[in-house]
Amino acid sequence: MSEQRHVPEREARFTRLYEATYADLLRFIQRRVHPTQAEDVAADAFLVAWRRLDDLPDQTGDARAWLFGIARGVILNTVRGASRQRALRVRLAEAPTAAVAHLDTEVIAHQVDLAHAWRRLSDVHQEALALSVFEGLTAPQAARVLDISSVAFRLRLSKARRALRLHTGHLPPSLPTPANLPEGITS
Repeated sequence: MSEQRHVPEREARFTRLYEATYADLLRFIQRRVHPTQAEDVAADAFLVAWRRLDDLPDQTGDARAWLFGIARGVILNTVRGASRQRALRVRLAEAPTAAVAHLDTEVIAHQVDLAHAWRRLSDVHQEALALSVFEGLTAPQAARVLDISSVAFRLRLSKARRALRLHTGHLPPSLPTPANLPEGITS
């Protein structure tokens, strides 16, 4: 009898997770894979989440990060045969043409500079910035997605921000570039 009650509780918990996170998860995935693959990846991620539902964190933000981590794993598995660089590349959203028409030329020039700088960043730096800025994750949540420590993520994010500033011309070139700094420090 208790097992029968457990199934509806489990289904209700999964339904709450799905309703609270589907839209965010789909956007997360769409920035990382071809749009025609996004819904399939989301479905696979929710399948894994269903199987691992006992590991679901209680806090909504942590549950979202947990699900992003699952989706990231699904993406990596899905595209393992394809170019890894293309799989992890995060695309900057391009402003619609109608919206650009009324923008100041300085703003447009800044967006172009930012897009060029973004393409020059490493996949590691793009991913750190995307998790922080696009997904709005805290350092512990983003660290969970990447399966690294919070300290390692903060360091990675700091290097990514510095690299972006360097590529946009907001750092003097005499400073050492982020490529010269060690990557993956976890202590």
